Amino acid sequence: MFRTLRAVRFLFVGPVVLVVLFFINLVTSPSQWWVQWAALGIGIAWIISLFRVIQALLIAGGLAALVAYFNNRKTQG
Repeated sequence: MFRTLRAVRFLFVGPVVLVVLFFINLVTSPSQWWVQWAALGIGIAWIISLFRVIQALLIAGGLAALVAYFNNRKTQG
């Protein structure tokens, strides 16, 4: 559960960190774009976090559908 919450948080924090790094790179050394390597790492981590959140949503949705199915079955029969 905490892993999923951290993944959700990173979906918002990751791009903010990348923007900050972009401006640091722009100010300190505009001729050398080292921020691209940070963007690559953050992008990979962001995609992994996105898949974790989607997986958690699918599991939660499946469990909710299962509970609704049994609840509906119980009230009808």
